[in-house]
Amino acid sequence: MKTQNYILVLLIAFSCTMCNSSKKEKEDSIATEKVSKTDNDKHAVLTPADSLKMVNHTIEVKGDVEFPLQLSVDSLKKMKVVTIDNFKVVCQSGEVKKDNKVCKGVLLKDILEKAKIKQDGHKDRNFYIVARASDDYKATFSWAEIFNNPTGENAFVLFEENGKPLKSGEMIAICKNDIKTGPRHVYWLKSIEVYRVK
Repeated sequence: MKTQNYILVLLIAFSCTMCNSSKKEKEDSIATEKVSKTDNDKHAVLTPADSLKMVNHTIEVKGDVEFPLQLSVDSLKKMKVVTIDNFKVVCQSGEVKKDNKVCKGVLLKDILEKAKIKQDGHKDRNFYIVARASDDYKATFSWAEIFNNPTGENAFVLFEENGKPLKSGEMIAICKNDIKTGPRHVYWLKSIEVYRVK
């Protein structure tokens, strides 16, 4: 009888240990998920007034280009304007953040051709392009994506959404054919920079 009681006590103690261990693992897992979510969603919430301060009325095209440019909405309108239908901004989680029925803008490729990348012959293609925002958010493209890939026909600088100009002359860089369009959706576009890969 004593042996049976001893075994029973051991089994109860073991199962309590396992329950506590499982509970602790679950708590640790939840804590890790919370940290991951906050780390991945580090977007400062701005007031409308603060957001307006980030808007640029011109974007600079610079770096390894022969003709640096200062572009405004008016100068973009003088280029070949493209209409884009049904563009959704989809964040990394898959959530749709914005659903535009119609947008207007200019192909990034057309802007880069106007600035003329400093290529040393037609085989010189080792460049990357950075679309930089006022808050230093950056999205990148390779030369091949823009000039030798369907992405070149789907990367734009927008100045109008749903029939209305963007706030206070803002321009936005987008890439329509990305699966998740959010990561290369650059609000408060400040510059388009071309660099040679070293």
